[in-house]
Amino acid sequence: MSREQSREDRRGGFWRDNSLTLAFGSAFLLVLLGQAFAGQAEFNEQLTVDGLQQVTLGEYMMSSDFAVDVTENWQSEFLQFFLFIFGTVWLVQRGSPESKELHKVGTESDREQRLGDHATADSPRWAGGKGWRQRVYSRSLGLVMGLLFVLSWSAQSVAGVSAYNEQQLRQLQDPVGWGAYLGRPEFWARTLQNWQSELLAVAAMVILSVYLRQRGSPESKPVGAPHTATGVEG
Repeated sequence: MSREQSREDRRGGFWRDNSLTLAFGSAFLLVLLGQAFAGQAEFNEQLTVDGLQQVTLGEYMMSSDFAVDVTENWQSEFLQFFLFIFGTVWLVQRGSPESKELHKVGTESDREQRLGDHATADSPRWAGGKGWRQRVYSRSLGLVMGLLFVLSWSAQSVAGVSAYNEQQLRQLQDPVGWGAYLGRPEFWARTLQNWQSELLAVAAMVILSVYLRQRGSPESKPVGAPHTATGVEG
């Protein structure tokens, strides 16, 4: 095989091996840009009604209105994964590939998780260690998702109070403080409408995957697997 062919194979391998992340990452940026255009148009319509000067796309994307719309969705997504990651340690659903096998409820043994003395040569370094490093790394995915939820929810609250106060000033009403905003229906309406949709989506995926199939997807059982097969991926 020539050097050029080998180089082409390596390039193809990178795009193929990372296609899931690249595809969803690219789609995220495109949808975020679409949200910015649509949000700017809606925002400018409201400014026109209020007799105010319209804003450019860049100005809108730097505004608190855009920030709160974005972060309120981010925080609910990270909450969904945080709850699902930790919840599936102890909670199971017979017949679902989204659940672990019924007899594996809990954190499982060091041997099953390849921790400490049971780590292999290609295991992550902290998995083979002892003490706090092992404890942190063995929960790192859920902890990071939880941290991202807290950060995005905090960002939502800060951007939300700014956007809310801008609206208050346009209506010649007094602004409110951050603490007062957290107790207002505005904040919780934005928050809970996202939480309920994420929890519904997870519950639907867990139970529908018991009875329905998608050939070739790891989120589904093999098409011919029985409905009672649990923790089996296609």
